[in-house]
Amino acid sequence: MDANIYKPRVADSALEDKLDAMGGVLIEGPKHCGKTTLAKQHSKSVLYMADPDTRSQNLILAQTNVGRLLKGPTPRLIDEWQLAPELWDAVRNEIDRRAEDGQFILTGSAVAVDTKNIYHSGAGRMAWLKLRPMTLWESGESSGDVSLESLFMHNANIDGASNMDIEKLAFVTCRGGWPKATLKTRRKPALLQ
Repeated sequence: MDANIYKPRVADSALEDKLDAMGGVLIEGPKHCGKTTLAKQHSKSVLYMADPDTRSQNLILAQTNVGRLLKGPTPRLIDEWQLAPELWDAVRNEIDRRAEDGQFILTGSAVAVDTKNIYHSGAGRMAWLKLRPMTLWESGESSGDVSLESLFMHNANIDGASNMDIEKLAFVTCRGGWPKATLKTRRKPALLQ
């Protein structure tokens, strides 16, 4: 399977809804759960704050001319925004100035942000989206016949079957739902030793 093939996620529609309702969306989640990849599907321009070729320049601009970093077609993705916490208030201010929804998508790993220079909560301007690893339905390994929501609603008519044998089921369970890992179709013996 091609590593560049995007697998649609439940979060795609949630992100679209949030962009339609708010000036910006902050996507949070653990490293490698697909935050940037998801956001790129919905953005028209990208600023990679952690890019080694431009990181120093970006950090200086965040201190001296932060508005320059916000320029670009919208929605504008600012990846790893937490490297320059000044971006938060700049984005909030730009959302107010433009008075339009769907302006920015911010992504950042679950790393604590230094909030001493953040002055606004983002309320009324930013929506939050918590992203987690992919489900078996999202990775294409489950039919989705059985819904967790239905299980918790005590629906007595829950029924479903899996065509996975026990070895494949054990493999996908141990592999997890990390997007890159879902491209793995077999275990690597060298990793198991």
